[in-house]
Amino acid sequence: MLPRFDARNFETITPEMKTAFDRDGVLVLDGLVDAAMCDKLRARMAEMVAGFDVEEHRSIFSTKGCQHDQDAYFLESGHETRFFFEEEAFDADGNLTCELPLALNKVGHAMHDLDPTFGAFARQDAFKAICEGLGQEKPLPLQSMYIFKQPHIGGEVVCHQDATYLRTTPETCLGIWVALEDATEENGCLWGIPGGHKTGGLRSAFRRKPDGDGTYVETINDTPFEEDKKVALPAPKGTALVFGGLFPHMSSANRSGKSRHAYTLHVIDGEADYPADNWLRRPESLPLRGFNP
Repeated sequence: MLPRFDARNFETITPEMKTAFDRDGVLVLDGLVDAAMCDKLRARMAEMVAGFDVEEHRSIFSTKGCQHDQDAYFLESGHETRFFFEEEAFDADGNLTCELPLALNKVGHAMHDLDPTFGAFARQDAFKAICEGLGQEKPLPLQSMYIFKQPHIGGEVVCHQDATYLRTTPETCLGIWVALEDATEENGCLWGIPGGHKTGGLRSAFRRKPDGDGTYVETINDTPFEEDKKVALPAPKGTALVFGGLFPHMSSANRSGKSRHAYTLHVIDGEADYPADNWLRRPESLPLRGFNP
């Protein structure tokens, strides 16, 4: 079992936390976010969903397929707030199989720069302290996502490394995943491979094509992940899971009647190189900025 740390009064990364993160590739911080803040984020997202016109776009997000990878709606979402559906959200005739709030897979990827509520949350002192305490010299929030993991149709997320999608040289990506509702094995909590960040290196790179139109995946190392060593990472409401870009993690489909809302912020070190062929690009009009106003 991985160590869990009481983070209700979090101020800084302790030596014990740093040791656990370096060894396991993931840090479990219970109670980092209070319940009232979790509820505030859920309420704000409900407002945003209510304002979305389902006829505007029907982009489906799946980690098992690649249709969205070539979708301009997805590829231009690095500096926008865009809505993506579950694979099972539509029937054969293109009609929603459930109400809109129960059909979405996620919203991304720039709420932390475009929405005041999510912006204030993303740039809280605790997140800055986590990134600096784990070695980032100039932490830059790069990507944010609100993930629904809907009841009954919440899709599987296959084993992957976040650095596949958000690469820097050297590798500096950190993910801060916050449970806005209880995440259990029943409703699709994350699973991870402790120590997996130390074996095999980066498996693949998700790259923009040279002309910028579309993407492709380059296999770097075809060594399979040791999924037989995976462990569940249940996260009560308010728990934060912090993991590095090479940490292999996944989640199963949610067939339960309970949703599993979560918020994820990905942060890179501004001192590292961010390759131009990363899929997520930001225009000059919305440059990356750090935690300080």
